[in-house]
Amino acid sequence: MFNYDLIVVGSGHAGCEAVLSAAKLGLKCLLMTLNLEHIALMPCNPAVGGPAKSCLVREIDALGGVMGIVTDATYIQMKILNSSKGPAVRALRAQSDKKEYMTFMRNLIECNCNISLKQAMATELIVEDNVVKGVKDEFGLEYHAPTVILTTGTSLEGKCYIGLQSVSAGRMGERAATGLSASLLKNGLELKRLKTGTPARVDSRTIDYSKMTIQPGDEELHFFSFEPNRPVRKQYPCYLTRTTEKTHEIIKANLDKSPMYSGMIHGVGPRYCPSIEDKVIRFAHNPSHHIFIEPEGKDTYEIYVQGFSTSLPADVQIQMLHSLPGLENVHIIKPAYAVEYDAVPALQLEHSLMTKKIKGLFCAGQINGTSGYEEAAAQGLVAGINAYNYLNNKDMLILSRSNSYIGTLIDDLVTKDIQEPYRMLTSRSEYRLLLRQDNADERLTPIGHKIGLISEERYQRFLNKQDAISAEIERMKTTKVSPTQNVNDVLAKYNENIEKGMKLAELIKRPNIDYNVLKKIDEETKNLNLSPEIYEEAEIKIKYDGYIKRQNQQVETLDRLERIKIPADIDYNTIGHISTETKEKLAKVRPATLAQASRIGGVKPADISVLMVMLSR
Repeated sequence: MFNYDLIVVGSGHAGCEAVLSAAKLGLKCLLMTLNLEHIALMPCNPAVGGPAKSCLVREIDALGGVMGIVTDATYIQMKILNSSKGPAVRALRAQSDKKEYMTFMRNLIECNCNISLKQAMATELIVEDNVVKGVKDEFGLEYHAPTVILTTGTSLEGKCYIGLQSVSAGRMGERAATGLSASLLKNGLELKRLKTGTPARVDSRTIDYSKMTIQPGDEELHFFSFEPNRPVRKQYPCYLTRTTEKTHEIIKANLDKSPMYSGMIHGVGPRYCPSIEDKVIRFAHNPSHHIFIEPEGKDTYEIYVQGFSTSLPADVQIQMLHSLPGLENVHIIKPAYAVEYDAVPALQLEHSLMTKKIKGLFCAGQINGTSGYEEAAAQGLVAGINAYNYLNNKDMLILSRSNSYIGTLIDDLVTKDIQEPYRMLTSRSEYRLLLRQDNADERLTPIGHKIGLISEERYQRFLNKQDAISAEIERMKTTKVSPTQNVNDVLAKYNENIEKGMKLAELIKRPNIDYNVLKKIDEETKNLNLSPEIYEEAEIKIKYDGYIKRQNQQVETLDRLERIKIPADIDYNTIGHISTETKEKLAKVRPATLAQASRIGGVKPADISVLMVMLSR
C-alpha cells in the first residue's frame, strides 16, 4: 500500500506548481506522470508571459510559486510589450530555453524530499461516499491519499490529427491517458471535448533571415520574479515574416483535407489562438498575417513558427511553409498537428478548484478548459495550496476579481458556461488598472506570507520596498522645482514648460513627463539613485491616482455584494418573480455570493434585486 497526503496526476505547468506548493507547505506528495522526461514540457511555444499572462506569472511569484523564478533562470530573450501604452496593458514576455526550463523545474521537484515521482498512467479514481481516497494506475497498483489534483492537460482520451490521419496521443510522440475519463463519468462528473493545436518546428539552418524583420530583446532587462539577483543572460533574437497570397491560396485549396473543416474534430478550439486556416477563412479581408520565428533554445537548431498552427496534411504544410518569405527552402523537423481531448467543465468546481461532487478532488489547468502555460500554473498553485488547506481544516484560498488576475481567471471558469479553451486577456478584468504586473507583490505577497510560501526574509524585503515607494511618493509631493532657464530648456524638449514653482508630483502627472525627466531637472531626484521598481511604482501611483481611486470605489461597491452569501442548499425553484431559465442557470452554477450570481450569463439586474430581497428576509 502506497500512502500520501496528496497525489498530483500530470506534470505540466499546473502539476509542477501544485506539487511544489503543497510539498513546501509540508504535504507528502506523489507526482504521477506519463513520462518523467516531459516534466514542465513546453509543447507549444517556448515562451512565458505576454498581455495579461505576465500578470499571472507575477502573481504566481508574489504568492510563492515558481514559474517566474524558472523563467528568469532560463530566458533567452526578455521583452516588454506595449511599452508605449499605459501600465495596465504593459506586459513582459520571455522566450525560454525549452530544455533548460524543464531541467530547472525538475531539479526543484527532485530536491524536495516531500515529493516522490512515479511514471505511470492513472486510470481510475478511488472514491468512497463521494470522497476521494486515491487513484489506481494501469498496472492495478493503488495509491492512497485524501486529496488528488488532476492536471492532465490534453492527455485525457487525447487524439492528434495531421490531415485526415489521427493517432491516439495527448501530444505527438506521447501516449494518451485512457481510463480516467470513464472513471470521472462513473463518479458523476460531466466531460466535454476541446481542441487545440501547435505549429511545425523547422531547422534554423534552412531559414533565410535576410528576408525577415529582426525582433531583438530589450537592452534594459525586466524580470518576472520579485526575488533579487536575477541572472543577466545572452539574448537571442526572434524574427518576423508574413503569410502571402500564395499561402492563402494553398490553404483554401486544401480545406477539404482539414480534420476541422471535414468534421472529424468535434471539439471546440481556442478563439484567441486560431489555426492559420481559421485566420485565412475568418479574416478573409486581411491579405496577410504576422508569423514569428522563435528559437526553442540556445543550443538547438529547432525553431518554433509562431502563428502558423494547423492540422492540414504534412505535404500541404510543406507547401504552406515554403510560401513564406525566408522559408522557401525550410526543412520541417516536426509537423504541426491538432489535438482533441476531454475536459471537465469548470462549473462543477468551487472557487477553491475542488469538485463539488467529490470532496478532496481538485482539477487544475487545461482539464478545466483553459489554454496557456500561465493559466495552468496559476490554477495549479491555487489547487496545491487548497489541498493543504482542506487537509488542515483551514479556510480555502479564494482570490477575488479585485485583487488578482488569478481570481478573475478562476471566477470566470467556475461562473460562466465557457464553451471554448479560455485564455486570459486584459479585457477580462474590470479592474485592470489596479491589477498591473508591477504591483502584483503589493497585492498578493502578504497573502503568500500568511499561507507560508513566502519566507520571512523575502517578506521583510517586500516591506522595505513598500516603505521606499511610500517615502518617494511623499518626497515628490513636497519637493518643488523652480522655473529656471535650465529647467525650462529641458522641459521644452518634451513640449512642456512651467511658469511658477511646481511640486514634482504635479509635474509628473503631465503626459509627456516621466521620472527620468525629473532626474534631469532635480538634483535630489537624480542623486537618490532609486531602483526602477521603486520609482516606476511611485510614478504610476501618482500619475494615475484619480483613475485608481475611481476603480477602488467600484471595488467597494462589488465587495458589498460579495459579502451577501447565498446558502449552498437554496432551492431556486421556490423563488418567485424570476424566470425558469434564470432559475436553471442559478441551480447549475450555485453561486456562493450575490456578486457571483450577478456575473452569470443571462442573469439580469432585476433577478439580483429579487434575490437580494429574498436573502434579506
